[in-house]
Amino acid sequence: MEVKVPILMGSKKATVGKICVSAGDPVAAGQVLFSLETKKGTMTVKASTNGIVESVLVSEGDQVTTGQVLSELGTGAADSAASEPATSQKPQTQKVQTQPAKQPQEKTTELLILGGGPGGYVAAIAAAKHGKQVTLVEEDRLGGTCLNRGCIPTKSLITSADLCHRMTQSDQFGLALEGTVRPQMKHIIRRKDEIVEQLAGGVESLMEKNRIEVLRGTAQFKNNHTVRVTADGTEYLCEFKDCIIATGSVQKSLPLPGIDLPEVMDSTAALDSTELPRSVTVIGGGVIGMEFAFLYRKLGADVTAIVTRDRPLPMVDRDLGETLLEHARALGIQVELNSRVSGFERAVNGQIITAFRRDDKVEHAVSERVLLAVGRRPNTDGLGLEHTDVVLNPESKGIEVDEHMRTAAEHIYAIGDVNNLFQLAHAASHEGVVAVKNILGEKTVFDRTRVPSVIFTSPEIAAIGVSEDEAAEQGLSFKVGKFPFSANGRALTMNEAEGYVKLLKDDQDRIIGGAVIGPDASALIAAIGLAISGQMTDRDITDAIFAHPTTAEAIHEAALDLSLGAFHA
Repeated sequence: MEVKVPILMGSKKATVGKICVSAGDPVAAGQVLFSLETKKGTMTVKASTNGIVESVLVSEGDQVTTGQVLSELGTGAADSAASEPATSQKPQTQKVQTQPAKQPQEKTTELLILGGGPGGYVAAIAAAKHGKQVTLVEEDRLGGTCLNRGCIPTKSLITSADLCHRMTQSDQFGLALEGTVRPQMKHIIRRKDEIVEQLAGGVESLMEKNRIEVLRGTAQFKNNHTVRVTADGTEYLCEFKDCIIATGSVQKSLPLPGIDLPEVMDSTAALDSTELPRSVTVIGGGVIGMEFAFLYRKLGADVTAIVTRDRPLPMVDRDLGETLLEHARALGIQVELNSRVSGFERAVNGQIITAFRRDDKVEHAVSERVLLAVGRRPNTDGLGLEHTDVVLNPESKGIEVDEHMRTAAEHIYAIGDVNNLFQLAHAASHEGVVAVKNILGEKTVFDRTRVPSVIFTSPEIAAIGVSEDEAAEQGLSFKVGKFPFSANGRALTMNEAEGYVKLLKDDQDRIIGGAVIGPDASALIAAIGLAISGQMTDRDITDAIFAHPTTAEAIHEAALDLSLGAFHA
């Protein structure tokens, strides 16, 4: 494993200060290997895993840049005695003196945060910037599932898949591509790993920059005011003034026959697989399932998606889900709707047979690999919540919180996936800021209507605020404005003219919701979010000047469609 210079915040270069190891040294995860001097101060580079230093590639005083390799770590026994040859000598009996059990060390902190994902570490930074003493406990790597096994890794693979597919369409842009485009999964995975390492190093440096104490270990509540933390072999009884639970979520599993077959993988295994299967059966029609279905198909695999509902992505408006279904099938993804998986077994040729039931009839899908994408559940295992007044929501299984992110226990808050309001990294980060503001005495609430969701399929889908389906179900008075990308000049030049922008306004002409399916949806949704947050009307949007030619003009046209009618459709 390569040890690299993390992101240098505000600096292009750093100077190697102290080198704490030499070639051949055993190191443990979290051990400081180097100190770097930057314009922002001193930062340390730590080992992310146990191992042996194979080489040190820099010297003290060297100038280094972000991503530069400092040393290489190899796996091996940290204790040289473990590799000593056995002798024929008879072992001598030794008396072992029983050592008294170590008492936990007592520790106090103003704010204790459990979990270092996008909710926990952002809350830690927000609190530290307001002068709070912050202690953060994280069992795994900082950045949480999003950075290490979710949002960032999947988007890296999706970007590679999109480029691969686009290269096969080069003739449509007047370009002749000689030869065949061949995905090289080892390099695709390596690129993903490098991006994750760079960003994880950036989070580490932010903790140091903001003087946030990080304990690498597990936590369990003893009562409403104390948590037992086991970190690096040391136990602490940590008494806190306030606590934020940000332990995220874990993947769900299904009690199905054959689910333990090695060819049946979850998203974490898929993100590390350096072999591209020729065929994949994706179980699940949610965000994870659809994103993987599209990326595998664009890399050239045959894909079958088994969906329990009558359309993929049931959490978005029906028209969006049905539009995506059309594009999935046009791309060659076989989508089986209204189907439930009943089990897996290996065929004589080594492939996996997935049995599923539809309309009381058993069907089968055969593929080299199966990807389980059946969702995630709040991670409350082992937290000892039964020793507190914290209450779990009986339906969502998440920690019950109010609009201030406060639990039923005074001074204990819960943010992110663990409260199961949203399973979105940016929602977790904002909830963390809301919790910190309330800890500081501000009466801040979390507004669910301002949370955007983005799905990186092809085309992209993004939505925010009140959806059209929700508005109809709630009996709201509203109007819908739409504009197709097929009438947008920039979308046509990009050869991505699928989809549309949709806006909703209420009876006072205020924008209350919106959705985009098409090019740049992940970026365009921010403008609609600002309109909702600012309680803007459709007139406010139409009075603004949008640059031409851009995909953003579709928002302007959709706003026009709410009153006069779109100009270009």
